[in-house]
Amino acid sequence: MFNEIDPILYPDKPVEECGVFGIYAPGLDVARITYYGLYALQHRGQESAGIAVADGSSIELHKGMGLVPEVFAGHSLDKFSGFAAIGHVRYGTTGSSHPLNAQPLVFRYAKGMLGLAHNGNLTNVTELSMQLASTGSVFQSSTDSEVLVNIIARYNANSVEDALMKCMIDVKGAYSLLIMSEDTLYAARDPHGFRPLCLGRLGEGYVVASESCALTTVGATFIRDLEPGEILRIDRSGVTSTPGFKAPCPAHCIFEYIYFARPDSTMDGYNVNKVRREMGRQLAREYLVDADIVIPVPDSGTAAARGYAEEAGIPFEEGLMKNRYIGRTFIQPTQQMRELGVQIKLNPIREVLEGKRVVMVDDSIVRGTTSQKLVSMLREAGAKEVHMVISSPPVLRSCYYGIDTSDENELIAAKMPQEEIRKCIEADGLHYLSLEGLLQIFTPKEEQFCTACFNGNYPVEIPKSNKNAKFSLE
Repeated sequence: MFNEIDPILYPDKPVEECGVFGIYAPGLDVARITYYGLYALQHRGQESAGIAVADGSSIELHKGMGLVPEVFAGHSLDKFSGFAAIGHVRYGTTGSSHPLNAQPLVFRYAKGMLGLAHNGNLTNVTELSMQLASTGSVFQSSTDSEVLVNIIARYNANSVEDALMKCMIDVKGAYSLLIMSEDTLYAARDPHGFRPLCLGRLGEGYVVASESCALTTVGATFIRDLEPGEILRIDRSGVTSTPGFKAPCPAHCIFEYIYFARPDSTMDGYNVNKVRREMGRQLAREYLVDADIVIPVPDSGTAAARGYAEEAGIPFEEGLMKNRYIGRTFIQPTQQMRELGVQIKLNPIREVLEGKRVVMVDDSIVRGTTSQKLVSMLREAGAKEVHMVISSPPVLRSCYYGIDTSDENELIAAKMPQEEIRKCIEADGLHYLSLEGLLQIFTPKEEQFCTACFNGNYPVEIPKSNKNAKFSLE
């Protein structure tokens, strides 16, 4: 599976919050198609999964904790009948791993039923929840998605589109949304376009997903990415687009390209694999090492490592073998097993590494714990030198737009200079891709990305109360 991240095995990595998939296709098995679509998005969240199906008069829901096949192992998809569906995979942050927080959320209100699946994070959720609670709203979960539910229900006097337009005025932050009534599918992207969302065609129907790889998996044809602030309505008459509020400049999450997205996805005009390969080439231009081999930290470092090897003229090798058959429950959450996590997941190949000067390419360093273990593993396997090169700039700030990064006081690059980090991870060399070099890859659209985790330039203001305390991220 591409880029599947277990926070126990990889405690040093930021984690994407979730992925969404929706379909409107009368005559097709929408539940089963959604199931496979969520399989393709499993890398975006492994905590919980769910599918809701609409048949014109009601919405049926099944969700639970675990991976997609685990959640639906005892459930027959044949029980679902309908022509529209939405699905969700979620990664739960500390303290929010609870069945009530699993999505989609399905609720009744004055005009019927609605289902909602959300990818992103609201930066003003505390303020909004307090306002809603003061006027009688009751919350069953600890997610900001339920705040969205309440706002949409209150504004939905005329239409869901109208409610979403008004919602965009009140809500700040990141959100790619799928909303489903008994007979209509809606999709919306926040005014900055932080989180990805794309539209595809499947037969006579339509599919909306967090990544284009999910469209390919179910046999759909990619049409386009949703524009920031755009609202789509999909029903028997086809697709209707309503332009909502659009920020002066987009702020697509650049970490999607560095790490989170599957390499076979294309987002906002850029293929993820090609971008990562170019990151590696740019790394070699900025930091050329006299070495014998280039190896990746699989899987997210593979494309960048190939690019580095091509540009540097150094042989590419697989020096770390990934065990792809470890399930989520294989490692119990004990301190001893957490310490063994990297060794269980990745195994060095001594025959490749022994006596070699090695360039090891990874996508990021957050806390430094995993990097130190990897360097140590290579040395124990006989590597003569280990130079670590990172296909992103140093992570200096926390993300508040839908990625679970560590608090700033846990970010190693925010606490010590690069040379001290190198000593801490015990590498012979350490180099990060410069922010300027990273943005050059996207020329002439380099100003369209959120780079707050690297430079602290947050496109949407972060309330002071949120800068000192992480809250539930969805």
